Amino acid sequence: MNIDSIRRGIVLDHIQAGRSMEIYRALGLEELPCSVAIIRNVKSNAMGKKDIIKIDDDIDIDLDVLGYIDPGITVNIIVDGVITEKKHLALPRRLVNMGRCRNPRCITTQEANLDQVFVLADPARKIYRCLYCDAEQRGTDAP
Repeated sequence: MNIDSIRRGIVLDHIQAGRSMEIYRALGLEELPCSVAIIRNVKSNAMGKKDIIKIDDDIDIDLDVLGYIDPGITVNIIVDGVITEKKHLALPRRLVNMGRCRNPRCITTQEANLDQVFVLADPARKIYRCLYCDAEQRGTDAP
């Protein structure tokens, strides 16, 4: 298989195998006018298998979305065919409007104008809590 290198853009590396399509949808990459390559199940010494996404344009990426879906992702910024910056992600401390609270009695179910805000309560277990009702949301099941 031959996937060309990119001159200017972003490479999302170290994605958990099988999660690339979720990231593709969450970031809205299908709406980009540039080339986007998804490489699935690449052999990796550290991970066994991994996915990679190459974006052939310098766009703004929501790092909170990426960190929430898979905090192990490395974001490589490419300029003139060379990696100029590497960003290592972590779980975001706060998520805003990345889903809805599942508590039917939460104020956010009654007030459509309120932002859906979740705060990281337990990083080890990937547990978030609704800012308004304190309902627990886990991992990428959350928001």
